[in-house]
Amino acid sequence: MDFFTLMQGHAAVFLLLLTRVSGIFVISPFFGSMNIPMYFRAAAAFTFSVVLFPVVDALGEVQAPPSVLAYTGAVLAELFIGWLIGFVAYISFSAIQMAGKIMDMQVGFAIVNVMDPTSGQQMPLIGSFLYNLTVIIFLVTNGHHLLIASLAQSFQALPLLSFAPSLSLPMIIANFTSGIFLTGMKIAMPVTFAILLTNVGLGILARTMPQMNIFVVGIPMQIMIGITMLSMMLPFYVLFLDVMFHEMYTNISIALQALQP
Repeated sequence: MDFFTLMQGHAAVFLLLLTRVSGIFVISPFFGSMNIPMYFRAAAAFTFSVVLFPVVDALGEVQAPPSVLAYTGAVLAELFIGWLIGFVAYISFSAIQMAGKIMDMQVGFAIVNVMDPTSGQQMPLIGSFLYNLTVIIFLVTNGHHLLIASLAQSFQALPLLSFAPSLSLPMIIANFTSGIFLTGMKIAMPVTFAILLTNVGLGILARTMPQMNIFVVGIPMQIMIGITMLSMMLPFYVLFLDVMFHEMYTNISIALQALQP
């Protein structure tokens, strides 16, 4: 094998590696944020690929597909694997947004939206606060390092060109997605239950004192009780995030195992 053929084979493998790494910069938390410039994300993906290439190359020799059509299919498969890792991580953060929307509807902030720079979409007030707090804790606890470690370990669990479509993967993704609503309800339960008791008390008060304008009293009271409950649950919310992050990494491993041949 001459030098040109050797470099050509390594270049093809490097492009496949770069494609998988680029997948997490499309949708994953923090790495796929809209407020991070595209050029910076592309440079970060290229840097990670350069660092990981000697490690991946040492795992074994990879023969690039001989035809352009087969190589295009391999590129799409590697991009899907990287996207899947980022998507599973994104699902956990979507549960935080779901919990914030539920809290906002109960407290009375449903019509108050702020622009979220990370997603480029409008988010409720409490939902934006919880999401930004989750991102901060994710970075402070080096959660992004573990996400990169999951990406690096994916080359051992699922080497290059070993993608095997699985019929169980759609069901696994559906189960992860349905968990957004369950996790969101768990997070929002303290505030929701407190507002429910407040509405019951206001209903009893409205029956005993019909001359009182219950809307003038009830709306500020709901906001005050909702913010009070939110401040009380924040220490426990941080502990919940630790459990959620560990579950996120476990889900990534389950999703990758479903693609193993």
